[in-house]
Amino acid sequence: MLGKWLEVGVRNRYMFFLDVLFCIFATWLGFALRLSFFMDHFYGDMVVSGFIFAGVCATSFYLGGVYRIYWPQASLEEFALLLRCFLVGSLIFVLCHLLLPFMFIPRSSLAITLLSCFLLVAAYRASWRFFVAARHGQDSCIRTVIVGAGNAGTSLARDLLRNGDELLPVGFVDDDDQKKDKVIAGLPVLGPVSDLENIILDERISVVLVAIPSASRKVIGEMLMRLSSLGVETRVLPNLRDIAGGIVTTTMLRKVRLEDLLARDPVELDSRVIADVVRQRVILITGAGGSIGSEISRQICSYGSSRVLLLGHGEHSIYGLCEEFREKRVSVPYEPIIADVADSDAMEAVFSKWSPSVVFHAGAHKHVPLMEVNPREALRVNGKGTWVLADLCGRFGVERMVMVSTDKAVNPTSVMGATKRVAEIMVQQAQLDYPDTKYMAVRFGNVLGSRGSVVPKFEKQIESGGPVTVTHPDMKRYFMIIPEAAGLVLQAGALGKGGEIFVLDMGDPVKIVDLAETLIRLHGYSPGSDIAVDFTGVRPGEKLFEELFYDPDFVDRTAHPKIFRSHLSDKQLSYDPIISEVDGCLSCRGSSTLSTLRKLVPEFNHP
Repeated sequence: MLGKWLEVGVRNRYMFFLDVLFCIFATWLGFALRLSFFMDHFYGDMVVSGFIFAGVCATSFYLGGVYRIYWPQASLEEFALLLRCFLVGSLIFVLCHLLLPFMFIPRSSLAITLLSCFLLVAAYRASWRFFVAARHGQDSCIRTVIVGAGNAGTSLARDLLRNGDELLPVGFVDDDDQKKDKVIAGLPVLGPVSDLENIILDERISVVLVAIPSASRKVIGEMLMRLSSLGVETRVLPNLRDIAGGIVTTTMLRKVRLEDLLARDPVELDSRVIADVVRQRVILITGAGGSIGSEISRQICSYGSSRVLLLGHGEHSIYGLCEEFREKRVSVPYEPIIADVADSDAMEAVFSKWSPSVVFHAGAHKHVPLMEVNPREALRVNGKGTWVLADLCGRFGVERMVMVSTDKAVNPTSVMGATKRVAEIMVQQAQLDYPDTKYMAVRFGNVLGSRGSVVPKFEKQIESGGPVTVTHPDMKRYFMIIPEAAGLVLQAGALGKGGEIFVLDMGDPVKIVDLAETLIRLHGYSPGSDIAVDFTGVRPGEKLFEELFYDPDFVDRTAHPKIFRSHLSDKQLSYDPIISEVDGCLSCRGSSTLSTLRKLVPEFNHP
């Protein structure tokens, strides 16, 4: 017992001894005021009472956890705990007065003793809290408001107050009318979310913490978009499904990411249908080191495939993915394969050795400006590479092949888009040649954070001080987050019956200049004044607005609300010359790749 008291003394030695002194002083004060300082015959009773009172109060404080509280950041809940422990100690003291014959204390003196003692122990702790706050000053703390006064918000507030973080919470913002003007976890509810801008100005807020993990992404996205224009730093808690055990701490806070602003709720997948297609099968993923290919690989491993073949042309990206799988201790066997999808001999060796049952073809050249100056290579990889895979899938009896396409294949104006349109046609040609294999393509737009996309480029430009370069003020693009796109590719691949081109619901298109300005604000800068936005002009092959369908009249819904099925008219289903044309173009160095693409894709509008 002595060791534990010494442990308390080491942790809060001064507070423990002050509590003892306050109890003794309060006992003396009670006797003195009651007896008008004529205490000649009561010194013995006063001393005994004082030490008993000090002992029971200190014991109650220790057992109740009062000495474990960090008082400079204490809230009303901590002071409520102090009151409860004091009442327990006072009750024991009163019982001692009633039951011990050798202990005498006037009853009116008892009330004075208890009241004055609590005022002393509470006032000392409160003054310490205010003294520390005043000594540090507001300049050393970052004034913070918490959006959401629910369980997550109150837990976050307690953690901030308890741990003395540099963030100083000054209150909550919450739309619940029942919480209006209430005090929760020692902090006031300042008003609804609609008053957030005024609250930020009135309270001199520098940081806003969004603590409503149960809210939909749409609600969070709309709120974050609004906050991005208010000039304050914003941090968010992850979604409720990502919070282990429901325990919220400050370490879970993270900066706002661009995907948080898309206001898109998580896509619900039919995992049973996907599992029926990939479970206990050998899965080949081309372009496995890329943004989409690597995410498809990650998600495939969660469905219990017998083996995953990670095929790519870049050794560094494939090695990095394998290292990630090793660190995460992925249980599904995986095989790294370095090969060129357009190398028919190498690919046939892969099929002969591993006999894949399902192929996800994500390997392609996708950089629009680079492919404008390398059209032959684009046609070789995107066109011939797709046919090599499709032909092998048919010859080796693969169950299904899913090709990842792009919205740039619709009425293409770029070499990359035209070659991906050629790839779509080849997949549908393979369906006619090999009806026992189910072939399909999945078409979607840009993904946030992919290599070569505008977002990493913008972030690098912002970090270097700008300017941020945008091609045109009216440029628009569809965007998805990588896990969402990969999951829908798996879902579409499982739904396909053969010969379809699936189109993913991309939401509303986003203006690139708005994207750039939002990124600038997320980094804490003001567009135009802190970081300039320069317009460089539309590059060769680029369109101001991408399309998802050739003709909306040839689009059907599927069993999944985020996936559409695009049908082509008879005029568009003309495949016969396409394979020989591609081979002829690639075998003859002098032939014009652009002329071949215009012949194969009549709608190819290239200057």
